[in-house]
Order: sequence, then C-alpha cells, then structure tokens
Amino acid sequence: MSFTLATLKSTVQDYLQVNETTFNNNLNTFIQESENRIFKMVQLPEQRKNVQGTLSNANRFLATPADFYAPFSLAVIDGSNKYHYLDFKHPSFIKEYSPVTTTTAFPKYYSQFDDSAFEISPVPDSGYTVELHYLAKPTSLTAGSDSGTTLLSTEHPDPLLYGSLVEAAVFLKETPDVIANFEARFKEGISRMKNLSEGRGTRDEYRYDLLRTGVT
Repeated sequence: MSFTLATLKSTVQDYLQVNETTFNNNLNTFIQESENRIFKMVQLPEQRKNVQGTLSNANRFLATPADFYAPFSLAVIDGSNKYHYLDFKHPSFIKEYSPVTTTTAFPKYYSQFDDSAFEISPVPDSGYTVELHYLAKPTSLTAGSDSGTTLLSTEHPDPLLYGSLVEAAVFLKETPDVIANFEARFKEGISRMKNLSEGRGTRDEYRYDLLRTGVT
C-alpha cells in the first residue's frame, strides 16, 4: 500500500465517512500534523544529509541549509584535507569563550545561534571549507501535486494514514474510543518504523544478533 496526496485524502474521508467542505479544507492540515508527529518521533536514514560550505574570514556566522532541523556534526577541512570536528556548545559558552569577536583563530566550537545560522568560535581567521552533517526536515506530501508522493507515503503509509485519522477524528470530536483505536494503530506503525530505521538500520548482523526487546 502507498498513497498519493489525492488517495490519502480520499482514504481519510472514506474511513470517517465524511465529505464536507470544512472538513475537506482541513485535510492538508491533518496530514501535516501527522507528518510532524512522525518526524519528531522517528529519525529516518533518508533525513541525514551532508553539505559543504565555506566560512568567511572574520565572520563568526555560518548559514544553515534551508531544510536544516538539527546538527549531527560540523567539521572544518584544512589544506591537507584533514577533518577537524568542532564541539557543539550552548550559545552562552560561545559568548564567554570569545567575548571579543574581532579576535580570529582556527575554529574549535559552534552553537546554533538561531534558526538560520550557527555561531563559530573562535571567529575564523580564514575562509575554511566546512562539512555539515545534519538532520533535514522532510518535504510534506501536501507541498506537491495530488499525484505526488513522499518517502512516508510510499514506504511508511500506515503511520501517515493513522496519524492523519487521529487528527481528523479529533477535529470531528469523535468518541474517545474511536480516537484511541486510531492512535493505537498509529503507534504500532511508529514502532515498526523505529525498529527498521533506528534498530536494524544502525547495526549489522556480523557484530550483533537479532534485535531484542527489553524486559522488566
């Protein structure tokens, strides 16, 4: 099973037996809320990205990519192509470590200054090449055409569907048992996603045996 935007919308309508203007106008919102929940609960390998950029001499800021969500690592690449990984710090540490922003040196630390930029410390003394490994925001299914698809809609359709149904059922003020049933199916799908992307996707069978479930 997989969904396009159009088929996911019609499936939500069919499950809840609703085809009314106000409800239909909010279908994109239900889908987006479901995507946001999934994204915040599971890290998919496809969301990991690497990009290279350049620090500016005497400029303590480095812009983040448009789809940036969270950093994994930031490295400065020197003239010998050697990677020097910077330590991620709180902005207050950067301010204390480099109170004088006109003093430049080889970078050692970075922090997330705001949604659009990192702050580098010490302030770069040259235009170094950097490589950022980061968690990217996935593109919403609702951003494309009715026939469009995304990784979630083709590879993980169950949690996307049931997450959308949860949001739609809450909107309709359905009974708690109906909402709970959709939520349970959503969490089952999330569990399978985590088992694949954060379990099997982070180990190999040469070094580890089968995945184990914790017991109490």
